[in-house]
Amino acid sequence: MSWLLAPHTFWLGTHHPDWLSRAGVPLFVSRNRLTARRTFPRAVAPWALDSGGFTEISKYGYFRTSAKLYALEVKRFSDHIGSLAWVAPQDWMCEPVMLQKTGLTVEEHQRRTITNYLELRSLAPDIPWIPVLQGWTPHDYFHHAEDYERAGVPLATLPLVGVGSVCRRQSTITAGRIFAFLKSGYGLRLHGFGVKTTGLRMFGDALASADSLAWSYAARREPPLLGHSHKNCANCIDYAMMWRDGLPDKWIGG
Repeated sequence: MSWLLAPHTFWLGTHHPDWLSRAGVPLFVSRNRLTARRTFPRAVAPWALDSGGFTEISKYGYFRTSAKLYALEVKRFSDHIGSLAWVAPQDWMCEPVMLQKTGLTVEEHQRRTITNYLELRSLAPDIPWIPVLQGWTPHDYFHHAEDYERAGVPLATLPLVGVGSVCRRQSTITAGRIFAFLKSGYGLRLHGFGVKTTGLRMFGDALASADSLAWSYAARREPPLLGHSHKNCANCIDYAMMWRDGLPDKWIGG
């Protein structure tokens, strides 16, 4: 079965691309962790790629890498690592702090997100890009979905659609409303970026896919596992896998 079409798939976030060759579970890796490497691990399980957009926008207010260069990088990653299930475009987050950084509006961030997705799809049609919906209010997301349709992207026919700018408010009723309406109102198979266990409990039924690095943040606040010599387990595959095993069965049995 294609991992894009699995009923529920959890992509374990990692700072360490070398895990691709040994974790044996679906992983979520940032482009920022791969771009400077000269050699690559060979993946033993499906993995997904993030563009590193949060870091780019929050630090610089724009993407320093062009769509053309990003497409070339992704092709290189895919060829060398293998088993690439899907790739996020260079989408523009819409949290208020991001808008303050760029000086742009929600509508402009949405427009740039669609433009980038279309450009990447044209540059590298063999790469499994997924579109991403961005916004802040529920209306923003609904409007963005309609903009995709007007741009010739029938979202309901695609195997997966990402939803961004929700990870820092997933314990709110608003986040749940956004996911529920996008699934029921538009018939979309949704990926929630940065959805932690709280989000999975609250609105996991509306998601087909989710990723998180929450295990690493939790590990920083705890002593290392018994027998581990490092200061904490924030970069520890054993801790990450143990954390993953605590997720609801439907998220780790695919």
